[in-house]
Amino acid sequence: MTNNPLIRPGDIAGWPKLTMLYRSDPDKIAALLPPGITAGAQPHVQVGIYCVPVNGEPEYGVSTKVAADFDGIRGWYSLGMGIDQESAIFISQELNGQPKFPCNTRYFRLGDRVEARCTHQGYTFLEFSGDVSGQIEPTGENRTENEWWTKYLRAVGGAELQYDYPPHVVRVSTTSEMIHTEILEGELLFRDSPWDPYTERLPNLELLSANLVTSRHKARDITNAGPLDPIAFWPHADVIGGSRWPGQRGGPRELPDEHL
Repeated sequence: MTNNPLIRPGDIAGWPKLTMLYRSDPDKIAALLPPGITAGAQPHVQVGIYCVPVNGEPEYGVSTKVAADFDGIRGWYSLGMGIDQESAIFISQELNGQPKFPCNTRYFRLGDRVEARCTHQGYTFLEFSGDVSGQIEPTGENRTENEWWTKYLRAVGGAELQYDYPPHVVRVSTTSEMIHTEILEGELLFRDSPWDPYTERLPNLELLSANLVTSRHKARDITNAGPLDPIAFWPHADVIGGSRWPGQRGGPRELPDEHL
């Protein structure tokens, strides 16, 4: 393979995103979605590992989202974005309900070899290793994708079924042009972790694709897409840290016996 001519050496602004798509259990995907957000046509999960400039410095991150629809619009429901910049975690949660949490990501390319590893609370929960095997020619077309976040605030003191700000869906509409895509042949591996419970709640049944994607962003709109039923949402309000994994007082939630 030839070197990617799209960026200057050492410039993080043009780093490609490692994007992996896998098939999971549709029942387990449905269990993670709050009422009002429905599972997409396919039980697909998209995991992206990236390095982008935020606040004038590189931010390494890992994002996880499942195919899901809201108000008749196709999109992706975000379960979490693990990043290594504390400054961006809390402001993102407060303003837009973006599910960010602290995470260490190791991600690099050496020749045609690509490696990534993500660690949270002492657990290395995700590993990928693969090699570039080809590329996809760009079409020059713009693509718009919708992502769903949830914003809410439970009542001071923790009163049952009470909110200071009831749950709303935040719609993130992003338009971009894919300018360079390389195909990877490799393995996506999840390891057991109570803090990032992929193996129990979102298992990888089949890796459908893995790509290195360089895109040019054209537009990004973040808007309030409407409320969710606050009573039906209540079981989904307690999460692990800043993610949207089911939690208990902010920590991991025990799985029912039938899932063990």
